[in-house]
Amino acid sequence: MPMKGVRIMAIERRKDNKNRVLKDGEHQRKNGSYEYKWRDKRGKRHSIYAKTLNELREKEDDVLRDVLDGIQADNNKLTVNDLYYRWIQIKRGLKDNTFQNYKYMYTQFVEENLGVVKITDLKRSDVRAFYNHLADQQNLKAATIDCIHTVLHQVLDLAVEDDYLRYNPSDNALKELKKAHNVDSKKRKALTIQEQELFISFLEKQGQYHRWYPIFVVLLWTGMRVGEITGLRWCDINMEEETISVNHTLVYYNKGQSDGCSFAINTPKTKAGCRIIPMLPIVKKAFLKEKLYQEEAEITCTAVVDGYSDFIFVNRFGGVQHQGTLNKALRRIIRDCNYQVIEKGQTEDLVTLPKFSNHSLRHTFTTRMCEADVNIKAMQDILGHQDAETTLNIYTTATKELKREEMTNLGSYFENYGKLKVV
Repeated sequence: MPMKGVRIMAIERRKDNKNRVLKDGEHQRKNGSYEYKWRDKRGKRHSIYAKTLNELREKEDDVLRDVLDGIQADNNKLTVNDLYYRWIQIKRGLKDNTFQNYKYMYTQFVEENLGVVKITDLKRSDVRAFYNHLADQQNLKAATIDCIHTVLHQVLDLAVEDDYLRYNPSDNALKELKKAHNVDSKKRKALTIQEQELFISFLEKQGQYHRWYPIFVVLLWTGMRVGEITGLRWCDINMEEETISVNHTLVYYNKGQSDGCSFAINTPKTKAGCRIIPMLPIVKKAFLKEKLYQEEAEITCTAVVDGYSDFIFVNRFGGVQHQGTLNKALRRIIRDCNYQVIEKGQTEDLVTLPKFSNHSLRHTFTTRMCEADVNIKAMQDILGHQDAETTLNIYTTATKELKREEMTNLGSYFENYGKLKVV
């Protein structure tokens, strides 16, 4: 009951030109559009605009959700590039060659494309469309897009961590791209035993490619990564104990616009990368053959990389071998080896070399271990896999092919057995 003598003033609510009551913070502008004003937790003023009242209130609901979730409101002008520049400043824990590669990928493919988009406007469909553009219009390989995605996902994760976004719009985008382009079905294949024998026998012959025999034999029969092989020093191998110590890797990358590309020494990719590999007799002979060749050709190592020297595999100038040079040599070897096979005129059961890279030799070595029933734990240690699942995936693929071949042989046996019984 109101007190005597006290007047109760009715609060008149603000209305729009259609006589609809406006809520606190809502305002109709002179041009008929609507505005909503509010302050964030730091007291900073913000505004949103809409042509209709219903549209404005939908935006207000989004603002309310952002406030409740702690999403920052000062992100209207923030672009993906702005987040990337912030990510560069705070990112730590990456090896320099990896970090430089990430920055190159972003500036080359993202910065002038998706990078200019405001994060408030960025949708999942935008990221997927961007990846499709890279694959279909720019013809980038899945591995390259994978690297771009790694950077972009981390940049957008920063936006989520700093409360600019509720979710990361690049989540699952790469997985969907790979499924759409059937990338997962393209498995790296190892050389068959027949292809491997053809490859080695071709290198064994005296000629222009005989020089490459030692390094490719070591690659094939140790399962080492190419950077581990090219960075290997004479002090890393023990001829008496017949062991190889893998404790570093040689990398070649762009260190920045001022420094350009150069070699560097990195620690192995993971802790499991530091390992001791038993030296097979064929590998030991390859090392001795390399040493003898360099003595006869009067080649000595002149390269010094981050204090490391006395590298085993060097070029004719004494410099370290480049991975690209090895892959170019492989392409020429494959070409001329196949020409030689074809010129012999044998058309039945013709074995030629498929296209393969340095890393394919590591996969071939792994497959040979699977075929020989080498213990999976031993395989993991020899290959330097941090995760046993990586080894198991290769093992499963290799044994699947082996089983298929064994069943084919079994079918041939029963077929011939049946013919013998009939006779």
